[in-house]
Amino acid sequence: MRITLALFALLAGVPPAADEKVNIIHIIGDDVGYDDLSCFGSKDIATPNLDALAKEGMRLTSFYAPASTCTPSRAAILTGRYAPRVQGCERVLFPNDKQGIETDKEVTIATLLRKQGYATALVGKWHLGCTPEHLPTNHGFDLYLGIPYPNDHGPLRNGGKGDRGFPPIPLYRGTKIVEQPTDLASLPERFVEESVKFITENKDRPFFLHLANIETHTPWFVSKKFQGKSKAGRYGDAVECMDWMVGEVVATLKKLDLEKKTLLVFTSDNGPLVKKYEELEACYGDFAKVDTSRTHVVRDGKYQARYEGGTRVPMIARWPGKIPAGASSAEIAAGFDLFATFAAVAGVEVPKDRVIDGRNILPLLRAEAGATSPHAAFYGTEKKLAVSVREGPWKFVASGSELYNLDEDLAEKTNRASAHPEIVERLKARLAKATQSFQNDRPLE
Repeated sequence: MRITLALFALLAGVPPAADEKVNIIHIIGDDVGYDDLSCFGSKDIATPNLDALAKEGMRLTSFYAPASTCTPSRAAILTGRYAPRVQGCERVLFPNDKQGIETDKEVTIATLLRKQGYATALVGKWHLGCTPEHLPTNHGFDLYLGIPYPNDHGPLRNGGKGDRGFPPIPLYRGTKIVEQPTDLASLPERFVEESVKFITENKDRPFFLHLANIETHTPWFVSKKFQGKSKAGRYGDAVECMDWMVGEVVATLKKLDLEKKTLLVFTSDNGPLVKKYEELEACYGDFAKVDTSRTHVVRDGKYQARYEGGTRVPMIARWPGKIPAGASSAEIAAGFDLFATFAAVAGVEVPKDRVIDGRNILPLLRAEAGATSPHAAFYGTEKKLAVSVREGPWKFVASGSELYNLDEDLAEKTNRASAHPEIVERLKARLAKATQSFQNDRPLE
């Protein structure tokens, strides 16, 4: 009876009782490519723990990061809004920036969940502003242990072209620096330890853990036990280290008998580095050397939102008894949908005083009969512009007027624009309206 009433309450939008609330864990990879997990086709990187999640849950194969770089994507994920709407986070932020996500303008999913009685924690990378007012504890997180920006934004980041003046990378607990410079290679294990501790201490109340790993972002520093283990060099070692982290979190849920009470989602903030980056390589050598001989099933990588490789990322969701095991869906969904989805799981309404682009994708995750994408289209954005649009199988890229059928041509090799001028015109009009929507912060049509 309790399960029935809880489901009824969830569907009706009524907050469930405290002992019926579902724990939520979001593990977000950093620059992890669409096919860089073995359960998404990788042949040179082994990810047994993520593969197990996929066998016990669902893979979304048309899932998009909201943007092709860290700051905008993470801002969109936490607020449920397309990145151009989130002021101060339209571009990658650096240690000398004073801007970031604004407390008086944005509401994060952590804020919503904390109001519902959830314990909330962010462990790992933040990258939404490093001044005190912009740190996670001012945006709904009770606990924060992590670095405020990427692991390559330290003093070494000069590439032989002059010092950028970045300070040693700090490790924060709350709003206080507890280590500077921090030992980057040791952080994956320390972040796992903190995550396990948080889960254990809050096993008798609902919790939200946002575990934002750093090791798959350059430089690919991991402890010695992970070095040289993969067939894909330093980057592969980092992905396999991340997979170990996932396994430790799942093992903790199992030990505490929390698996059936926990929705666990794995995604990435954007696509991977696929081209040689001379400045980073000059700073970090082999730990930032991109293996350009590795091939991917999608075109290009991070730093651009025109082609699939910048934003199409792996997504796995596991919730035993609610999400069918071994399932997959090719319906379009995006990182900002997690805002509305997590809110629905917690039985809380999303804000109505602002544009929320994310939609509840629980029907997709549960494989409900007739469940389809909640979006008419998904837009690739760069700063304030919509630069690409996907509608069903069709992908239109504004620069060059390129049109691809992704069902037939996932690698975006064959431009079909001349054969389908009517589709080009329709999608071109969509892009123009989307750009206006973002610049005026109005709902998409």
